[in-house]
Amino acid sequence: MTEPTRIKIPQQAFDWYDEYAHGDIDRRTFMSRLARLAGAGISMSVLTGALIPNYALAEQVSFNDPDINASYVTFASPHGHQQGRGYLVKPGNLAGKAPTVLVVHENRGLNPYIEDVARRLAKQGYIALAPDALFSLGGYPGNDDTGKAMQKSLDAGKIEEDFIAATKYLKSHELCNGKLGVVGFCFGGYISNMLAATLPELVNAAVPFYGTPPKDSIIQNIRGPLMLQFAELDKRVNSTWPDYEESLKKLKVDYEAFVYTGTNHGFHNDSTARYDREAAELAWSRTLSFFGRHLS
Repeated sequence: MTEPTRIKIPQQAFDWYDEYAHGDIDRRTFMSRLARLAGAGISMSVLTGALIPNYALAEQVSFNDPDINASYVTFASPHGHQQGRGYLVKPGNLAGKAPTVLVVHENRGLNPYIEDVARRLAKQGYIALAPDALFSLGGYPGNDDTGKAMQKSLDAGKIEEDFIAATKYLKSHELCNGKLGVVGFCFGGYISNMLAATLPELVNAAVPFYGTPPKDSIIQNIRGPLMLQFAELDKRVNSTWPDYEESLKKLKVDYEAFVYTGTNHGFHNDSTARYDREAAELAWSRTLSFFGRHLS
């Protein structure tokens, strides 16, 4: 895999991109702000090229790798959008049952980076399912701007129900060994926390990457274990952590939390300049170790 070109991008640009990616500012405002930086000596093409994902960079495991078996499956979602669809990846040499992991995308649908994360898990011996919240609208459209708008247009409660349905589908899969983990990024980090609170009897381990807490009405249901991954410079998500941690302590939930120095929200996503290779590899090795302890 080729790492994104290292260009010194001002922290302001990363902060603005985070606001834009999460709907706090529109594209026009985002591009207007970048133009001010461009006027200060960094070209717009360099800025946008560094900040906007290039998914050709994110493939660590090829879709036709002989060590995996990948396909798309559908599952019933009666309380969501009636039917869901996901990318199911199994180890190619699977003999018997295996632990399962639900992989939850960001706020823009099932993009190539998340599919690659599912393949990485299959290479480690897990059966991974990465659902697409945009299936009811035709699926991930091929670019993040459109995908983000599509996901925003959907009923949030129905999206959550689709991921609940996906969890139940995967846990009941004929090849599941009875253990299920969840890993999610950004919006997927929130969903990971939500599923740990909504389905504590089904989720055996959850790893939210820079995800916000579940709603107060269900937080008391969390049993854990949890491994929470945070980026040091992610002010928006990190502001929610002190209260969440206090709740976890009161509930005596088994959890671990790590903050990665100097990193931005999205540091695990290897398709943009936010990617921090050292932190991403450390966080991923911790994730695999955590799943190994709790899902085997």
